[in-house]
Amino acid sequence: MTVDSSSNGIHNPGDDTAWVQLDTYDQSWYKPGRSKGVILLWWLLQAVVFPLTPHASHGPRRWLLRRFGATVGQGVVIRPTARFTYPWNVSVGDHSWIGDDVVLYSLAPITIGQHCVISQKSYLCTGSHDVHDPHFGLIVSPVVIENGAWVATDCFVSPGVTVGANSVVGARSSVFKSLPPGQICLGNPCRVVAPRQMGNG
Repeated sequence: MTVDSSSNGIHNPGDDTAWVQLDTYDQSWYKPGRSKGVILLWWLLQAVVFPLTPHASHGPRRWLLRRFGATVGQGVVIRPTARFTYPWNVSVGDHSWIGDDVVLYSLAPITIGQHCVISQKSYLCTGSHDVHDPHFGLIVSPVVIENGAWVATDCFVSPGVTVGANSVVGARSSVFKSLPPGQICLGNPCRVVAPRQMGNG
């Protein structure tokens, strides 16, 4: 439901006129953390340099991310088609893997712990919009992936979500609420289906 100043303040669900007023959208309050020039330079370098680095040469990509303010631990694997919107809002712990075509939409902080896997085509999202606001107001909230967690192929993780330590998010799941540690979770919406039981290795 949204406010309608022309009547009783509530829109009739059968009303086919546009409730949303995108011409009044304003995100001037949001500060990305760097100047427009730095942002454009980062996007250019990421678009050109990342794809030109060999698939298994993670060092240059780690180096470039660190130069732009990301916290990147030791032994981190970052594939050349991974994308970081604002690297200064990203922290990746030691020995974690970021797969091909992963998007870290880091309008707010994204924290990935140690020994985590973010598999190919997954999308970690920290920005959305207020569905009850006719002005489509921007909402940002952090995402946290705790130590040892695995976000499998083609998953969506929404703003404000924490994936608990050592949990698994099954392929193509959509995570809209935080998940507890040590669980296997899957589905749309994602839910706990079983404990994650590890062997002695």
